[in-house]
Amino acid sequence: MRREAYFDNAKLLFIFLVVFGHLIQPLKQNIEIVDVIYQWMYIFHMPVFILVSGFFAKGASDKGYLLKLAKRIILPYFLFQLFYSIYFLGIGKDSWDSTLYDPLWGLWFLLSLFSWHILLIGFKKLKPVYGIPLAFVIGILIGYLPFIGPSFSLSRTLVFFPFFLIGYWLSKEQLFKWKTVNKKAVAIGVLIAVFVVSYVTPTIPAEWLFGSHSYQVMDAAVSGGFIRTMLYMVAMLMVFAVLLLVPNKHYSFTPLGQNTMYVYLLHGVIIQYGRQANLLAVDQNLDTLGLAVIAAAIVWFLASKWVVTFTQPIVEVKTDIIHQWWKERKTKEKPTEQVYQYQEKSS
Repeated sequence: MRREAYFDNAKLLFIFLVVFGHLIQPLKQNIEIVDVIYQWMYIFHMPVFILVSGFFAKGASDKGYLLKLAKRIILPYFLFQLFYSIYFLGIGKDSWDSTLYDPLWGLWFLLSLFSWHILLIGFKKLKPVYGIPLAFVIGILIGYLPFIGPSFSLSRTLVFFPFFLIGYWLSKEQLFKWKTVNKKAVAIGVLIAVFVVSYVTPTIPAEWLFGSHSYQVMDAAVSGGFIRTMLYMVAMLMVFAVLLLVPNKHYSFTPLGQNTMYVYLLHGVIIQYGRQANLLAVDQNLDTLGLAVIAAAIVWFLASKWVVTFTQPIVEVKTDIIHQWWKERKTKEKPTEQVYQYQEKSS
């Protein structure tokens, strides 16, 4: 069966936003437009990435699914937690933590992804009209508990779970039905409006967009629930605006969207080295375009066939791609060997 180009395009766009966001993060204090772009992107880029992940969780009720999921997610989490601990030490990064319960870099996503599938066991028994609002209420109320934070990625898991649940219930038919010209025009207007508001209003502290801390930590012990509710509303508008604008057409780069997990887990190697070596010392608004090109190049490289082939054992804990590559390589060598044998016999 031919893969749906829409979802590969969507995953590729969203992983680009993740990489670009991490690339510009240290620069947002120095470049005004970067600060605006960073805030604008972080309102929606992880929610929409998580929503698409939920869309592909349709098999969560299959027998043995969670066991397979643990192998595919939890084992790579431990491998990359160990890898990044050693790597950060090797490049001289002094603000790293080697504890297993405090995910390094973007590894929180793996713990949360596994936890979201666990939560689905109960939430999929509820009708969406009840389950989705309940998930949002939990995401809002959890901020009032000061002992729930970044450890085990618990806060982020509960804050972002509503988007995963929406993705689980969302059907391809529903999504494509909404992709009309008028709705696309509205979607563009929503994204532009939020960008303009982000430009003219005070910057939202990044901690609010990460979803990893309690309201007390963010000095909003009373008003935190209202602030998160507002952010949820804006994020929902932006998430569906972006989903409506993703193209259905198959492009030459579309297949790279199949390998977004490789990009997610490996891009920290490049970006953290760049930060540590101070390779991203730019200070002009136009430099942002160059950073976007660099982010696209990182995505293309890490999603490429060669990187996927040789890193599959640690990313997916499988070796079928490299076995296939080796089999094809040996097959290509055989005709040459047969020619040599024939020549020897002839002589």
